Amino acid sequence: MKFNKLSQLFLVSAIGLSVAALLTSCAINTIDYVFVADSAGSGSGSAGQIQTYDSDSGTGALRIGQPTVPSGGNNPVSMAVSGDYSNLYVVNQGSNNVVHFAVAGNGVLTQKDVVTTSATPVAVAVNTAETYLYVVSGPGPSVLTTYALSSGTIGSAVDQVTLSLAGVGYPDDTIVPTGVNVLTNNNAVYVTAYDQSAYNPGGTTTSSANPGWVFGYTVGTGGALTATANGPYKAGVKPVALVSDPTNRFVYVTDFASNELIGYTIQDSDDLVFLINGPFKTGNEPDAITIDPRGLYLYVSNGLDSTVSGFVISLATGTPSAAVSATGTQTNPTDTTPVAIVVDPSIGRFVYTANHEGNDLSGFVLNPNTGALTGTQSAPYPSGSQPTALAAVPHGNHAVQVVSP
Repeated sequence: MKFNKLSQLFLVSAIGLSVAALLTSCAINTIDYVFVADSAGSGSGSAGQIQTYDSDSGTGALRIGQPTVPSGGNNPVSMAVSGDYSNLYVVNQGSNNVVHFAVAGNGVLTQKDVVTTSATPVAVAVNTAETYLYVVSGPGPSVLTTYALSSGTIGSAVDQVTLSLAGVGYPDDTIVPTGVNVLTNNNAVYVTAYDQSAYNPGGTTTSSANPGWVFGYTVGTGGALTATANGPYKAGVKPVALVSDPTNRFVYVTDFASNELIGYTIQDSDDLVFLINGPFKTGNEPDAITIDPRGLYLYVSNGLDSTVSGFVISLATGTPSAAVSATGTQTNPTDTTPVAIVVDPSIGRFVYTANHEGNDLSGFVLNPNTGALTGTQSAPYPSGSQPTALAAVPHGNHAVQVVSP
């Protein structure tokens, strides 16, 4: 069959329009950049990497964004973002360091400076004033270190405290830190840890102390840390993660060994007091925890169940009640072994988990009226080997929604 030039031109134009329409339908309107810490290979000594995903404003679907960058070490396990979303801090446990990356408006990561820790780093947090970086390391010994920040750059350590149960009669017990959180008002820092001398599955124990603890510290002039008057606070058996609400009134802790969520009220002195009607049931082996920007909903990833539990927070009392999804269930399935969870910071409408054994990410759409979750399109999204940590920043051209109770 032969075509004249006019017919050929018409055919080419039609094909071009069809391709353009297809590309437009596949394009996404990026609202957030989601960063995932994982390994570049499957070996135990494989270098860590940070992958960047674009989050679609309409559906929450993810796609690979800017090029992957090395994490600056081996086995990245924790990440934190500065309050202005222009700096990312990554803990490389296998290399005993914390690496600072600058975050560009288009999501590009550029490695800046590195600090080496005295013990194995576990978790990191940065205050909203962007003046201090908090790194918890251990054991041998277990310490909380405050580093000064200047325009995102990590400076010298300005204070360091040892996590110890000496004040409650167990000075020689081995304390294993698991998480760190700083209040949004910058006034206090809390650390979760468990006593390996009292809780050591498969091994021997030598102590009768309570296994799980939260250590609290007020932040003074120059970043000095002072233990809160009535701390440390009992926290079940094996607390592994914690979060505070945006109004600085409540702290929540996941107890991995007891399958529970423990809640505390923050006193004016920064002391913690148990919520009177807790603890609260979660799935099996709860690990990571997050709260949406409005402080209305709380989400916990359950590693053994491969699910997410959702809770509605009472603004008056801090009590978390299970959020029921549209299917009538209280849990939401992920891929295998979710170990990190984050809510998007732009509009607080999407929730993502990093699935350690699934080698991918799961995504959910958050119902702003009920807190219920529904799966995002085309999830799960492939990642590198054994992802361990998540962080998210708004798209450079998107103003962060101011959301408060």
